[in-house]
Amino acid sequence: MTQDPATQGLQVYIVGGAVRDALLGLPAGDQDWVVVGATPEDMARRGFMPVGGDFPVFLHPRTKEEYALARTERKSGHGYKGFTFHTGVDVTLEDDLRRRDLTVNAIARKPDGELVDPLGGQADLRARVFRHVGEAFEEDPVRILRLGRFAARFADFSIAPETLALCRRMVEAGEADALVAERVWKELSRGLMTVKPSRMLDVLHQSGALARVMPELREPAAVGADVDRAATLGLPLASRYALMCRLTPEREALGRRLRVPTECNDCARLLPEMLSGLEAVDRQDGANAQLALIERADALRKPERFMDLIQAAAVLRTVDDAAWQARVDAARGVDAGAIARACAGDPARIKEGVRQARLASLAALASPAN
Repeated sequence: MTQDPATQGLQVYIVGGAVRDALLGLPAGDQDWVVVGATPEDMARRGFMPVGGDFPVFLHPRTKEEYALARTERKSGHGYKGFTFHTGVDVTLEDDLRRRDLTVNAIARKPDGELVDPLGGQADLRARVFRHVGEAFEEDPVRILRLGRFAARFADFSIAPETLALCRRMVEAGEADALVAERVWKELSRGLMTVKPSRMLDVLHQSGALARVMPELREPAAVGADVDRAATLGLPLASRYALMCRLTPEREALGRRLRVPTECNDCARLLPEMLSGLEAVDRQDGANAQLALIERADALRKPERFMDLIQAAAVLRTVDDAAWQARVDAARGVDAGAIARACAGDPARIKEGVRQARLASLAALASPAN
């Protein structure tokens, strides 16, 4: 193995998710490195660029991977920001691993491939169980969210009963109340994009955290099953979020609480209209009802979003998405400019002319010749 000049002589280890996923046979993501026995000055002399805020983190001069100095942390206040850190040269690799959340995330690997596993992470990987490293887990409420996300991503893993009990104690102690919207949304959005998002909602519900971070959400078990089906279909985040909120009348309040992106909020707002519009089409089965839904859901300006909503609706009911794609294309294919010229610029005539042309295009799709 060729020695990296920037790290030559340093004690460096790959830690966390990259090690875990490699042991599970999964594709490796970004590698996080821990450096033991070095100072910020040592790193700067080797060309590393400091980027850390609360504690020293550096970018490798060539690969731009993150290298963090080994550290310990101690609770100094409420919530997930109330910590003080120590990164002296006396901090060992084992000290650094003991501050991590779960045993499966507390395995380190040397550059030569040798594993360092003082907390039994490999045994828990084989047993497919998430277990907290130690009582320090309860000092950071974000770890409840992360546990839920991991449970959703690794659907065949269980959660150690003592770990879930610890999460409940954290919630009862008010730790979850200190979580800010940005952190909740970051973890929730990542959890929604996993293979089984319902497990994240279930972990949050069982721990009591769901009522604290998303009190507006209704019937998490039912909507969790919907989102799982959306995950199977590969639907985008906005569609999954809309399905999660579909039984929540206070979806706008939930969106404000979590500071949800506009695209997700829009889909959550429009999905109920999509479902009622599809019911109207079922009852009337005509071009008027079809065009009304296309206009209400703004498909003329945002056809991709409309089709995402159609696919989200298909999780809940039978929908012919190919037929709806053809209808949107037909309505958008009307030459409004030509109609405007034919109507001599009269706004009222133009509007009605465009509408009638769109209705004719939709009716033509339903004719026997088509």
